[in-house]
Amino acid sequence: MNLPPNSLIAAGPVIIENRDGQLQTLLNKHKPTAAKPEPKWQFCGGEMENFDQTVAATASREAKEEMGIDIEIEKIIDVYLQPKKDKGLAILVHFLARRLGEITPAEDIESWGWFPLDRLPADRQPNVDYIINKIKNG
Repeated sequence: MNLPPNSLIAAGPVIIENRDGQLQTLLNKHKPTAAKPEPKWQFCGGEMENFDQTVAATASREAKEEMGIDIEIEKIIDVYLQPKKDKGLAILVHFLARRLGEITPAEDIESWGWFPLDRLPADRQPNVDYIINKIKNG
């Protein structure tokens, strides 16, 4: 398979906890930037840098950078392919992970929260629905 130019590989943890008697997932929304003036709710995660670490290590690094937490990866959930505006492809690798420690979001995180799996925020990235459905349907 040949990837289009400008493609990238990204990874992140999907953290789900039983909170108040219901399963909830952790999502965040970055502050607006020139490149992304209207950010959407998403799982924490980010791009592999220089391919000098595994995708699992990338997910761990991104959880630490964005939410200030360490994670324990339990398993891979799935890979989501998302077309990019520049005609490239984002290959998003999602891991089910357990949170270790208290959340201390980075300065570029505008909002974060726990959301019941059946009541996710409307303005979310499309991979959130895909991955949550994978989790719900086994």
